[in-house]
Amino acid sequence: MNHHLPAGSLAEDGWSLRLTPKQAGWTYSGLSTLDLAAGASHAFSTGEDELVVLPLSGQDVRVECEGTAYDLAGRADVFSGVSDFVYVPRGAEVTVSSRTGARVALPSARCERRLPVRYGPADQVPVELRGAGQCSREVHNFAAAGVFEADKLIAVEVLTPGGNWSSYPPHKHDEDRPGQECPLEEIYYFEVADGPTGPGVAYQRVYGTPERPIDVLAEVRSGDVVTIPHGWHGPSMAVPGYDLYYLNVMAGPSPDRAWLICDDPAHGWIRDTWTDQPVDPRLPMTNR
Repeated sequence: MNHHLPAGSLAEDGWSLRLTPKQAGWTYSGLSTLDLAAGASHAFSTGEDELVVLPLSGQDVRVECEGTAYDLAGRADVFSGVSDFVYVPRGAEVTVSSRTGARVALPSARCERRLPVRYGPADQVPVELRGAGQCSREVHNFAAAGVFEADKLIAVEVLTPGGNWSSYPPHKHDEDRPGQECPLEEIYYFEVADGPTGPGVAYQRVYGTPERPIDVLAEVRSGDVVTIPHGWHGPSMAVPGYDLYYLNVMAGPSPDRAWLICDDPAHGWIRDTWTDQPVDPRLPMTNR
């Protein structure tokens, strides 16, 4: 299977990106995006999935579900701020619209429990500065485990200044080892800031073990996706001059909805060097 899916390769039926668990070749994690023209709307059923409606760009997004309308303030783009969002349960009818136009992400997970529709304010999204030095990045934990209740879905946003290495040291979460690691299927969706001469570029690495091989070194651009069914992943490389955004979508079989990872033992020592380095002064990159 090709784990690097370029922008536009998964467009269908009004979706600019539609990646279901079946298409990904696994069981739980999914992602869709909508590019809504001014005044446009898109109606759909969630089926067996729970999901979050998250504006990537656009400051006028309405989500209608179960007789209630939620107006999202959104943001100009992923590099300009934290967005509010709406959680939508399985078995729901949803309409997403925008008066002025928007790009919207819908990270999703195949789930069992049906939880209520909820609005997530931007000012309640925890913003974390992770790492240090050239491993510094900014994490928006809008649907992280322990932050926002869901049945299976875990989703966060990561911003990485140009020249930094993110999602590093390489780590994995593909084995059931209580208290140490839990299986999670993961999707990376990328947006890369433009430079003065055109669109930006970044790189993503994924590699496996002898028992479960996988080998990805992808040049990624805005709208691209990388799927990670197993194996060590990282770094996500923001090349000099181009800031990097990625949306992480994760879900798995664990009833605990935990994010437990294991560093590659060849590179885990990198974490110990952070105690003597300051966080990149370009962070935080966003304003609420």
